[in-house]
Amino acid sequence: MGALDDFSLRPLKRLKHTPSSSDIRLEEASSESPSSSFTSIAKVDHVMNDMEDCGEDLNVGPTGLIRRSELLKVITQALQALGYGESASRLQKEAGIQLESQVISNFRQQVLDGQWDDAIASIQLLRHDPQSYNMAAALILEQKYFELIQKRDIVSALEILRLEISPLNLKEERLHDLATCLVSPSRVEHLFLSGRVKKQAGSMRENLLLELQAFIPPSIMIPERRLEHLIEQALIVQRDSCIFHNSVDQPLSLFSDHQCGRDQIPNQTLQVLDTHEDEVWFLQFSHNGAYLASASKDHTAVIWEVVPEGLVKWKHTLTGHANAVSFTAWSPDDTMILTCVHNQEVVKLWDAESGECKHTYEKASSTNDFTACAAWFPDGKTFICSGSDKCIYIWDIEGREVDVWQGICVPRISDLAITADGKHMICICEKDIRIFNLKTKAEQIINEDQCITSLSVSKDGRYLLVNLVSQEIHLRDLLDDGKLLIRYSGHRQTRYVIRSCFGGYSQSFIVSGSEDSQVYIWHRKTGQILEVLPGHSGTVNCLSWNPADPYMFASASDDHMIRIWGTNDRAEMQRIQGVTDSMMHLDPDSPSKHDCFGHL
Repeated sequence: MGALDDFSLRPLKRLKHTPSSSDIRLEEASSESPSSSFTSIAKVDHVMNDMEDCGEDLNVGPTGLIRRSELLKVITQALQALGYGESASRLQKEAGIQLESQVISNFRQQVLDGQWDDAIASIQLLRHDPQSYNMAAALILEQKYFELIQKRDIVSALEILRLEISPLNLKEERLHDLATCLVSPSRVEHLFLSGRVKKQAGSMRENLLLELQAFIPPSIMIPERRLEHLIEQALIVQRDSCIFHNSVDQPLSLFSDHQCGRDQIPNQTLQVLDTHEDEVWFLQFSHNGAYLASASKDHTAVIWEVVPEGLVKWKHTLTGHANAVSFTAWSPDDTMILTCVHNQEVVKLWDAESGECKHTYEKASSTNDFTACAAWFPDGKTFICSGSDKCIYIWDIEGREVDVWQGICVPRISDLAITADGKHMICICEKDIRIFNLKTKAEQIINEDQCITSLSVSKDGRYLLVNLVSQEIHLRDLLDDGKLLIRYSGHRQTRYVIRSCFGGYSQSFIVSGSEDSQVYIWHRKTGQILEVLPGHSGTVNCLSWNPADPYMFASASDDHMIRIWGTNDRAEMQRIQGVTDSMMHLDPDSPSKHDCFGHL
């Protein structure tokens, strides 16, 4: 919460108040200085631990890393949290341990009961350094202040702000925010309490107690649900170390170490789609995973609908381009799709449901080499694409040119993406990765040693994947100035544009095509090759992993084919159910192809 400008100040002198029962219990301790009080408590805690460790077995576990007394305490705490208070009491008595001291018990109850002055007095006993004490006191006094405002006791709240909170030297901005709550009480929850309420389902005071624990040594006040936290940590480590983990809803068991098998990875061809009449250069699943779009050298794009068990069926064929379709881009809500043409000044906007062409966007150019890619802004109303005249165009879905960047001294942009927040455009220009701030038009440049052919941004916007003609794929951290994290290799890429992507559970895998006609899958964190999948008879140009189905991805190849990949279980189910090849081709009774020759 509120940060302090000067932590060298001594703890705030408390206003005089009526002694309470906690004062009587703490009278002897509070007569000492804060430092000596803390030392006394530390000594008591040390003596108590010594008494608990008098048993023969001080350490337990196969390697002797676990202190017996600490294990008993976290078990006791877990029993209490699960509602077995009587069992927890019996364990403490039988084991001769005490979960927490009387000072901590008093402090906990003071916070939950709203005895704010007593709680601050206890904090002064527990923390003798001014920085920790003042920060903890600020949290307690702010809670007191908020509750007074919620009770409409504005006079008392103002007094607390002036006489108790202001002397703590909070930052001026924080004090200003606190003061605005006096004028507009509704801002209390919006500015301050919403974060606490969302942390856990408990009351605001319970969440305050969790925040205050950060200022108290864990040996004195054990963090809440410590045993559960430790177990969850162990399960997460096991899950993250499992290179094949790709499960959405499979629970992790406490009874055995977690280890997935290779059968979690889609490594079987479920469908071969031969609708296109020439090389398939690009494909992409919609954001909701309900559709797949493919683009081909045959001047068409096809929209496929995903059906149960990881299969697809034909929905629309989009025609009207005079040259090869090299790229498609789904709108954020998946209701529209853009198609871009290779070596032609055209971008087309289509209605994904009806297959109707809504607009054709053109620009006059002296080079007849306009755009290779496009990307949507998060609002779903505008999109951006690159031009051969070294310009970047922004259009809206009504066909209007919103903005154009002219005179930017960059080579031809071959691929681009917009970050999820809409603030930055990431593009590749030969050997450079360029990150543009779309508001200030400032740029950051990351250099590669070899020519870059494509890029892919992770769903959370943190990681960037780029394919290089040096037969490597690089993973970079955009939150760490584009730091190179790992190199993936083993595939073949020397001449053609090949597109890789993230995929699977938590995007734990990297999948890419290759000039050797195979599909390669790596584990994202380790860089280990997990699968090399044959099946295509030409260069595999593009891969797309279904964002809603970790067990499904698609590959596009120069062999005119699209392959839909799934797990062994799905392949076996398909064989059992006797799925025919009828879903792999156009339905003869389906509507005709959709043409779009009109221009704005």
